[in-house]
Amino acid sequence: MGIEFSRKLPVPKEIKEQFPLSDQLKSLKKQRDEEIKDVFTGKSDRFLLIIGPCSADNEDSVLDYVTRLAEVQEKVKDKIIIIPRIYTNKPRTTGEGYMGMVHQPDPSKHEDLLEGIISVRKLHTKAMAESGLTCADEMLYPENTRYLSDLLAYIAIGARSVEDQQHRLVASAMDIPVGMKNPTSGDLNVMLNSIKAAQIQHTFIYRGWDVTSSGNPLAHAILRGSVDKYGVSHANYHYEDMQVLFELYKKRNLDNMSLIVDVNHANSGKKPLEQVRICKEVMHSCRHSDDIKNIVKGLMIESYIEDGAQKIGEGIYGKSITDPCLGWEKSEHLIMDIADLL
Repeated sequence: MGIEFSRKLPVPKEIKEQFPLSDQLKSLKKQRDEEIKDVFTGKSDRFLLIIGPCSADNEDSVLDYVTRLAEVQEKVKDKIIIIPRIYTNKPRTTGEGYMGMVHQPDPSKHEDLLEGIISVRKLHTKAMAESGLTCADEMLYPENTRYLSDLLAYIAIGARSVEDQQHRLVASAMDIPVGMKNPTSGDLNVMLNSIKAAQIQHTFIYRGWDVTSSGNPLAHAILRGSVDKYGVSHANYHYEDMQVLFELYKKRNLDNMSLIVDVNHANSGKKPLEQVRICKEVMHSCRHSDDIKNIVKGLMIESYIEDGAQKIGEGIYGKSITDPCLGWEKSEHLIMDIADLL
């Protein structure tokens, strides 16, 4: 067979025992989980901002960025809950390129998956300890979620993973919000099928075990735009798009009618500066429709310390090595503007 078994990796329980959370951090996560859950269930009218780099590639700059977010969080805490993006897995359309810290803790060195798992756990733990914020990550590998299940506040399932059965089943076993992106085709029914699957109970095989999930009522939609057969991006953050989703949600009679709008990716055509305008348009739509206001729980923004993106090895501190991001100064202004609009 065309596969080489290099080494047996530790199971999540072993990694958690080796790198445990303090009682203080456990208490912090529990508190934050309740606050975020209350937004999705409608008990709280605070707004979520899931914001941060396209991919977490450098511990120092990511921690720097997250602690900056914590300072802004304090200023807007009555209106906004900030969930930093620490995305340590990077899906690649062709399978080529940097695949995230799980694969390469140091992007300039060879892959080391064991060191990657350890680095990712350390990074999420340090971010929580230094900022007081619990963070988001993407579920690229469903079997890896257990390495971080005691740390994460939010999980996103990407446009290329949302149709995968294992992603849907594992999402049904999570007790935190899981956002399902529409696929790159833009088919909202595919996304809604995934949400339905994640909200109900399943029995399935997971990490060599026969398991039964309880269903996740906090599974919800993320609109991220689409790409047609010619490679052209099409936005789906407009008033009419969100109204269509609201009507589809009603027909499905799902447990949780919630929406996060991803203002980058195909919604911006990967033009990160457009995120400022798109955020404000979504907020405008919320003011003009109670239906839209009731389902829009927050925004997803790609942001880092420096505007744009760079190639691996260029060495610009706090600049993305994957998709281009909105720089810190603009991001800080945007958060304050959103707070003023709420």
